[in-house]
Amino acid sequence: MSQKKTVTVLGATGSVGTNTVELLGYHAEKFEVYGLTANSNAEKLAEQAIKLKARKAVIADQGKLAELRERLKGHNIEALAGEQALLELASEKVDWTMAAIAGFAGLDSLFAAVQRGGHIAIANKEPLVAAGHLLKTAAGKCSAVLLPVDSEHNAVFQCLETENKSSLSKITLTASGGPFLSWSYEEMRKATPEQAVAHPNWSMGQKISVDSATLMNKALEVIEAVIFFDLSPEQIDVVVHPQSLIHAFVSYSDGSVLTHMGPADMKVPILHALSYPQRLGTCTEELDIQKLSSLTFQAVDADKFPALNLAYRALEMGQGGCLALNAANEVAVRNFLEEKVLFTDIVDICTKILDMYEGPSQIQSVEMCRQTDERVRKLTESYIIDTYISQSAAI
Repeated sequence: MSQKKTVTVLGATGSVGTNTVELLGYHAEKFEVYGLTANSNAEKLAEQAIKLKARKAVIADQGKLAELRERLKGHNIEALAGEQALLELASEKVDWTMAAIAGFAGLDSLFAAVQRGGHIAIANKEPLVAAGHLLKTAAGKCSAVLLPVDSEHNAVFQCLETENKSSLSKITLTASGGPFLSWSYEEMRKATPEQAVAHPNWSMGQKISVDSATLMNKALEVIEAVIFFDLSPEQIDVVVHPQSLIHAFVSYSDGSVLTHMGPADMKVPILHALSYPQRLGTCTEELDIQKLSSLTFQAVDADKFPALNLAYRALEMGQGGCLALNAANEVAVRNFLEEKVLFTDIVDICTKILDMYEGPSQIQSVEMCRQTDERVRKLTESYIIDTYISQSAAI
């Protein structure tokens, strides 16, 4: 019997984390779960840890430690809390780590996992956008294997796996177009948070669902692709594909185009990363090619969805510009979800922050990354208060 692969899931109670936990349970004979983490959902974390017989469960919110310990009583699972405990767990040696803590908040734990080595599945694109070059350098020094979990980048990864990259011409990422693909700009101005998070194809968390609706998710994915695959911005295209069945095209110099097709289910790229370089059986419904009626594609309407162009602008500005775009977007999306700004304000805010950004073009260290991110967030909050919230209060 082959030895079980040891696994830690950072961000186990989120959308990607929950799918990962389900897959680990389905293939329980192949994996030993070392640790699971969550931000504040002690009930769900305890349920997952008990189900998977994890050794450790870490909750970032120290105020939830007592509840977590009570729920784990009698199960021989160590319960810990706080950011330091989370970083220590991420640093402990395992074969495979899922980095699924949403947003820039996942940066430190991702770095800790990378510096430890092993296979690191990256589901949270924001640290790659903000500090991708630092992460790749650290991975090279520590013999860590970075595996993309974003469906589009996982698709590219699979198409590139056996090909000579020097013959690569370009890659094309697909975008569903989100819930507002057929809406007018005026209709989008009135969009509610509930409408923005109702994605037609994918089941995702709130923040990434809003990003999909603005197409900022695709903008961040363009940056991620440039960094992850060492490509130039000119080698990355985006096309709208409402069915979300083809996830990427990889074009080569001889005119050949390889494409990756699969159901709109995050378990598919997660399972690929989890089992890499082998492949395990799926627990999801397989794609029935004979039942497909049509696959359609269309160009991105840059006037209605200007977020995509911000990716190329940020890349021209350097890593600092990419960091600034990510930070501004996280703040703007949170304000939209709190109903302080309109849906269409999100990209306007990000555009203005790139105009105002005076930070470094290149990020030289993790500490510089944190400091720059904090400054941009404060700048964005101030801009939103002055431009939107104060004016609304005056009216």
